[in-house]
Amino acid sequence: MRNLGIVALCAVLGGCMSTGETVSFRASNPQQQALMRDGQPALVSRQKSSLVLVRPAARQLQANGRPVFVVGINNLSRQPVDFRVGQVEAVQHAAGSDFEMKVVTYEMLVQEERNRQVAAAVLTGLAAGANAYSAANAGHGSYTTPSGRTGTFYSPTAAVIAQNNAAVQNEAMIAATVETGQRNMAALEQAVIKDNTLMPGEWYGGQLHLAPPADQGGGPKTYTIVITVGTERHVIDVTQGPAGV
Repeated sequence: MRNLGIVALCAVLGGCMSTGETVSFRASNPQQQALMRDGQPALVSRQKSSLVLVRPAARQLQANGRPVFVVGINNLSRQPVDFRVGQVEAVQHAAGSDFEMKVVTYEMLVQEERNRQVAAAVLTGLAAGANAYSAANAGHGSYTTPSGRTGTFYSPTAAVIAQNNAAVQNEAMIAATVETGQRNMAALEQAVIKDNTLMPGEWYGGQLHLAPPADQGGGPKTYTIVITVGTERHVIDVTQGPAGV
């Protein structure tokens, strides 16, 4: 059974993000409370059968990047309740209109990581090929004598040393590429929120990734996240703007 400790761990696993913007929350009804948790803004929304805690995954968000939130959900009822990522909604409010902000699911993030790994493998392969080519031509050289005579020579020892060095370097590059991919996949598996049935009294949580809100000329961006737990809808009002403003 997951507990709230995993929610805190998810914030750590969010990694470092470029500084730029911060968020704040506004309580939209008496069942909500905007507060601070460990120096970060948060919002608690409580309804009859469920409680939702939302906070940013980092102290500052990347300007024009995806906002990432840590969501904690508590089933207060005596019956199992379902949480479905597909039921999460996000809408930006701008110029008197509402615009959908896409929820970036775990499956989407995994596919992005796979694409990144393919690109990394191609670059690693090119680098390994260049190393191998250089090693294959190692040991060959030319000389010029004081009298002006020129010629070429080949050193088998130098060639073997260069080829061995290239093999070690290539192996290290490939291992590092594979290890990074595996580590990123494991972080996604552990950190990102997914569909889940919460048993009575159970906490569940993880990172919620959203598409970047549209820029407002450097001004604050306002949007609403709706998190449905069972039949209850928790409406979270967010303002995101430049840090220090």
